[in-house]
Amino acid sequence: MEKSSFLCHCRLLLLLLLLLIGLFIQQAASSSNNQKKAYIVYFGEHHGEKSIEEIKERHHSYLMYVKESEEDAKSCLLYNYKHSINAFAAILTPQQASKLSDLDEVVSVIESKKYRMETTRSWEFSGVEEDKPTINDLVSRANYGKDVVIGMLDSGVWPKSKSFSDKGMGPIPKSWKGICQTGPAFQSAHCNRKIIGARYYLKGYEHHFGRLNKTADYRSPCDKDGHGSHTASIAGGRRVYNVSAFGGVAWGTASGGAPWARLAIYKVCWAIPNQMKALGNVCFDTDMLAAMDDAIADGVDVLSLSIGKSEPYNYTDDGMAIGALHAVKKDIVVSCSAGNYGPTPSALSNVAPWIITVGASTVDREFYSPVILGNGLKIKGLSVAPSKLERKKMYPLVYAGDIMNPHAPRNQSGLCVAGSLSHEKAKGKIVLCFRGEGISRFAGSLEVQRSGGAGMILGNVPAVGRRPHADPHFVPATAVSYEDANIILKYIKSRKNPTATIVPPVTIYGSRPAPAMANFSSRGPNPIDPHFLKPDITAPGVDILAAWSEQDSPTKLPKYLDPRIVQYNLYSGTSMSCPHVSAAAALLRAIHPTWSQAAIRSALMTTSTTNNKYGQPITDDSTLDNSPATPFSFGSGHFRPSKAADPGLVYDSNYTDYLHYLCGLKMNSIDPSFKCPPRALHPHDLNYPSIAVPQLRNVVRIKRTVTNVGGGGKNVYFFKSEAPRGVAVSASPNILYFNRVGERKKFTITISRKVNNNNRSSKKGEDYSFGWFAWSDGIHYVRSPIAVSST
Repeated sequence: MEKSSFLCHCRLLLLLLLLLIGLFIQQAASSSNNQKKAYIVYFGEHHGEKSIEEIKERHHSYLMYVKESEEDAKSCLLYNYKHSINAFAAILTPQQASKLSDLDEVVSVIESKKYRMETTRSWEFSGVEEDKPTINDLVSRANYGKDVVIGMLDSGVWPKSKSFSDKGMGPIPKSWKGICQTGPAFQSAHCNRKIIGARYYLKGYEHHFGRLNKTADYRSPCDKDGHGSHTASIAGGRRVYNVSAFGGVAWGTASGGAPWARLAIYKVCWAIPNQMKALGNVCFDTDMLAAMDDAIADGVDVLSLSIGKSEPYNYTDDGMAIGALHAVKKDIVVSCSAGNYGPTPSALSNVAPWIITVGASTVDREFYSPVILGNGLKIKGLSVAPSKLERKKMYPLVYAGDIMNPHAPRNQSGLCVAGSLSHEKAKGKIVLCFRGEGISRFAGSLEVQRSGGAGMILGNVPAVGRRPHADPHFVPATAVSYEDANIILKYIKSRKNPTATIVPPVTIYGSRPAPAMANFSSRGPNPIDPHFLKPDITAPGVDILAAWSEQDSPTKLPKYLDPRIVQYNLYSGTSMSCPHVSAAAALLRAIHPTWSQAAIRSALMTTSTTNNKYGQPITDDSTLDNSPATPFSFGSGHFRPSKAADPGLVYDSNYTDYLHYLCGLKMNSIDPSFKCPPRALHPHDLNYPSIAVPQLRNVVRIKRTVTNVGGGGKNVYFFKSEAPRGVAVSASPNILYFNRVGERKKFTITISRKVNNNNRSSKKGEDYSFGWFAWSDGIHYVRSPIAVSST
């Protein structure tokens, strides 16, 4: 009996041990699977000697090197990059990735990263008079961008919008090689002579998040977000008359900058599971690199990417930078947003010198909706929220901090966060709320609506900049500056029965100052290479009216919160400024088809302006005192497309020049077929239309070359400059003589530190001073910014 009991116990222990071992193995396998990530295995470029099937087979052989079975090798593959970019994307463990990276022929193995997506007035404000064509008008000279192809990497397109009509457009260019990929809400008929190509990419997304939720997004090029339709219509949308934003404001003609350009849609950005669209979409570099590889092969002329990242990556680890370099080798202009992480210094995205990096600035249009207080004081406010307040009636006015529910967090007093307001104390009143940093601008009006308030005044706080935003709130509402919000608060505190009303919004033009740099626009210095000044340029990016997806609300909040539908919407961000520059590049490509991508960038940069519409320096909305902005926010200045068509001189660079530049940074692995010379190019000697000098000790000499593209051939250019504080600037030679178009001239800029220059600062970016130099022949004015740090 005892022996039988002992054996039984042994069997139970053995069974338990086997179960524990099995569980351990299962957990280990699960842990191993959880460690698997998407990687890009990069080899460089294709040279045309192999077929697509041979390329796929070659990539498969590398996977077989690290995988245990044929089935595993096939199932882990996400993309073969098979046109210009020689790479593949696959699901690997860190050990497998490391094993591949040790192979001599593998240039790099890059772990996949997440990126985010970052007009009735803006084009007219920028000097492009679409509705008043003249013999010198840029758009008419460019034939409205006819047959230039702009590739849009974004969240897709809403094809039913009138902005994407092909009425009156001619046949698709014979050079076009793209396809029309179909799926839910996007049929082959949605591709036309305007939208000539459409594709979507989500293998990287689905590896990270699992199968796409069809209620959150369309598994097709169709845009359920609005962002992609907005950017596409800014760049190349047709003219659509008599449109307006929600509430009837911004009424007029919506048009892209190149209204006859062709659009190729590459959907790479998708809804984040279980997250409101108002918080943004997500884009993976594995998907984006596949889209860029296809776009290069399809035959685009311009690539527009309103996509950025929250942290900088070296060029060799940045899928967008690698894809862009392959694009510029084919002389495709690549325009990217600078990011929306301002005014923090060095928070820029897309800083590679072969990319046009675009900041965001304002236009001279506002949606005026003032507050009138019971004491007769009229205070400026901005809004696009339709008013349902009774005319000439004054409403009780309260401060949100005085009518909070007892359970509401005291540290959020006055912010009107969800559930914070007392229904009894808010009902029928206008509520003054302050905007909380990191809190949606719509949260306040949702809470005022929930609590029964009649209207809302939203006060800015210094952390979000000087300029309030005009928004389609859920109750009659207007936004006011921080200073004005405090005047209203003081009035409330000083009266027993304070009252106010909100005047319905009207559109006004000529607001001052304009342009001004948006508070959110990301700033320099360049976080990857401080020898390069970034951003390059600024363009309109605040309250831009453009096409919208009818599957998303104007606030991008879920339908149960905001069921409203619009065809055109006001939106802000460097995402909006980027396609303005993309369109300008398309127009220049139409006028000057032989110009390189660098020549087009140079023409845009050197003809930009650092003054606002009223002749004063461009100011910075991140400051409360309208301080002048610097090149770390606007680069060369606010773009002037019409001037860029005839820049006089250009700073040209090509693919080989960029490789020499990468050699100087010891990042020459992007193209392994290129052998760096014994003496590498200093990074600041890449032929670029701006100059940045970090940590100037005594003297630095910077080499540049300009090419004459001015009419007439014979030109004489004279050097001018305004030196940054504490340094001297000179050029040798200081006169350039040209005898023909296409002639190139070299010169050297010498920047020397003056004696007794004791400029010091502990804050990043504040130890710089700024100036400029220019070449002028009396007709053309070719201007370049200079940024110098003496610490």
